[in-house]
Amino acid sequence: MEAIVGNVETPDAPAEIGVGPHPKPWPVGAHFDPELLAEGDRRNVVDKYRYWSLDAVVADLDTQRHPFHVAIENFQHDFNIGSVVRTANAFMANEVHIVGKKRWNRRGAMVTDRYQHVRHHPDPTALAAWARDNQISIIGIDNVPWSVPLETHRLPERCVLLFGQEGEGLTLEARAICNSVHSIAQFGSTRSINAGAAAAIAMHAWIRQHRFGQQP
Repeated sequence: MEAIVGNVETPDAPAEIGVGPHPKPWPVGAHFDPELLAEGDRRNVVDKYRYWSLDAVVADLDTQRHPFHVAIENFQHDFNIGSVVRTANAFMANEVHIVGKKRWNRRGAMVTDRYQHVRHHPDPTALAAWARDNQISIIGIDNVPWSVPLETHRLPERCVLLFGQEGEGLTLEARAICNSVHSIAQFGSTRSINAGAAAAIAMHAWIRQHRFGQQP
């Protein structure tokens, strides 16, 4: 078994993430972080952002974020919320909205919450007021009997994709604020998939429709 450490292959050594100290002369630019240039950049970021400061990365992402948002109810300190935040960062969602408890389990986010804007709402009513003020449709994702298949629906470009907790799905209060509710096609014996997986599928559906022009 071989692993690559930097540019050197060494047998049975764990692979290091990122890059080491930048050779001198260092690149010039306000977006570079002198500490990262000197010590190396081991963050889980794409190559474009190697040696960039955190503020510079966030500022650059802010010029490119997509107009869709993601919201998830937080009543049980669900570990899936971190995964939702990480996926939202990967698909460059505009913001992630935590609905319910303000504190959430960040473990699954793998520090991507530093690069992703996260907003808190105390309850679904507050989320609905924010969406109304910003003229954004609320799209619920839940496998309820009357939901419309996500695979056949054209998502609004400006929307917030709303997810419930593991197992219970969207609360009745959350369903009441949705402009529409959509299900994800399943074919096995389980009633539902976890919120992290559902969020990834729904976000990718938005990306396929609005960034690649694919029809539902």
